[in-house]
Amino acid sequence: MIRINTELNKSRELMRDVYCSTLMELAEKNDQIVVLDADLVSSSGMKPFFKAFPERAIQCGIAEANMIGIAAGLSVTGKVPFAHSFATFASRRVCDQIYVSAAYAKLNVRIIGSDPGVTAAYNGGTHMPFEDMAVLRGIPEITLIEPADTVALEDIVRQLVDVYGIYYVRMARKNVTSIYCEGSTFEIGKGNMLRNGTDVTIIASGIMLAEALRAAAILEAEGVSARVVDMFTWKPVDEALIERCAEETGAIVTAENHNTYGGLGSAVSEAVVKTLPVPVEMVGTMDRFGQVGTEDFLRREYHLTPEAIAEAAKRAIERKHT
Repeated sequence: MIRINTELNKSRELMRDVYCSTLMELAEKNDQIVVLDADLVSSSGMKPFFKAFPERAIQCGIAEANMIGIAAGLSVTGKVPFAHSFATFASRRVCDQIYVSAAYAKLNVRIIGSDPGVTAAYNGGTHMPFEDMAVLRGIPEITLIEPADTVALEDIVRQLVDVYGIYYVRMARKNVTSIYCEGSTFEIGKGNMLRNGTDVTIIASGIMLAEALRAAAILEAEGVSARVVDMFTWKPVDEALIERCAEETGAIVTAENHNTYGGLGSAVSEAVVKTLPVPVEMVGTMDRFGQVGTEDFLRREYHLTPEAIAEAAKRAIERKHT
């Protein structure tokens, strides 16, 4: 069940604080939960957890590959490990360890990659992952998730304690736009339709979900009816919902804080061509490297804006009619 905020305001809580407080609450009841970090305890907001549960908090240092190996080993003993680093280091730097030590071994590990895409801001191109989901999508049986706000993050973290497998969650660390009302619940592997429409479907996730809703409002003022879907699970992607949207609107736009190569646009397109081919336009970073700047500057620089999404929607609709 989901309920949507009518106003798109910044959340009062930081994403990292909700991640920490949720895990602390869960750890009080479940002594198998273990947290690992790669020299980013302050950045990840996990200092309170490390203080409250020192015997279940491991500071791995700047040794991300080793951190994943430790998490895999803890899994073998029945622990439920949550391993965090910046998304660049939690994905491409440790891809082989995730593949072999965790996924191939069919273990039970949660990997949290923070500050995806332009949310890395002043950390710059070396710390700005536009490819983390693409890097990991090719690993068999992995689940890839990008919650849009604190409500979605809290519910998903709660679910991750009781499931088994390899899960990667990319999340912003700080304030994001509040999309969902408290008490909303989410089914991993299923998208959420936030706004109905008949002319085009905008499929987005993470920070781009709010931009998709703003784009739908722009289009509505121009007489265009846009549907908005939160595809917070990139793998396995909700192919049934994508097929339904293709059938009912005949045109799709994807919006992601990620490279369109191998990302959400690719996942949606793969589903579309298997079921009901329709025009698909993609809004994303378009095969570029990151750079230093404010998040607002970077959103404009990489065209991650409501205006860009609205223009893509018009192109998709035009292609549908021609």
